[in-house]
Amino acid sequence: MNWNRGNKMATPLINLNNISYQYEQTKALIDINLTIAEGEFLAIIGPNGSGKSTLLKIMLGLLKPTKGEVFLFGKPANQFKGKELIGYVSQKSNSFNTGFPATVGEVVRSGLVKKIGLFHRYPKDVQMQVRQALKAVGMEQFAGKNIGDLSGGQQQRVFIARALISNPKVLILDEPTVGVDSKNVRSFYHMLSHLNREHNITIVLVTHDVDAVSKSISHVACLNQRIHFHGFKNDMEAMSEEQLEAWYGHAVRKVEHRSEVQS
Repeated sequence: MNWNRGNKMATPLINLNNISYQYEQTKALIDINLTIAEGEFLAIIGPNGSGKSTLLKIMLGLLKPTKGEVFLFGKPANQFKGKELIGYVSQKSNSFNTGFPATVGEVVRSGLVKKIGLFHRYPKDVQMQVRQALKAVGMEQFAGKNIGDLSGGQQQRVFIARALISNPKVLILDEPTVGVDSKNVRSFYHMLSHLNREHNITIVLVTHDVDAVSKSISHVACLNQRIHFHGFKNDMEAMSEEQLEAWYGHAVRKVEHRSEVQS
């Protein structure tokens, strides 16, 4: 498994062109234009009900937009065949059944099903791939542990390893720190930053932890049905509290730089 692809010219991996989505009579997304380039670490932020999870599901092909086009790696979404190139960790992983009888290694190995198919044999080097994926998230020593014996933060790392085992170029996470102890949130984001910078994995995440993630991200998208801002983190930091509040409909804490705390 080779995640370190070297430095290249940034190329678009996900393009959303004039996307809208409607649940019956409720407009969830309106005229969304968003391009995510290789190597970015993008945080999508917005108030509850702003359409963040819906936007991720459209990127993943789980929802079809009411209007507009989705391009993945330069191809229309309905023609894209490399689903294993996009890893996904949903909010549901935070409510995982702790009684599920599987080891950490078995959970990670199951992530290959998307790549090899449900009824195909695992490759001969599957154990090595499991070890590499777990090592990337700092969980190699837990391979033989039961998944239910781990903390919420440790389980999240395992689910990310499960997404990584298919060697994706993009990792999409929906509120990944829900269920992670607050004292471990910064080390969790430090791990994601390592994947982004050292393994050249493009990361897209929905989060409310704007402060905690600030040292890791490169770009921010502010969403409230429409995208009100999309650009470099530093450009957003320069904006006024009043402008952000106008977008959100309530007060918003701006991205802050704090000393990094490892745990």
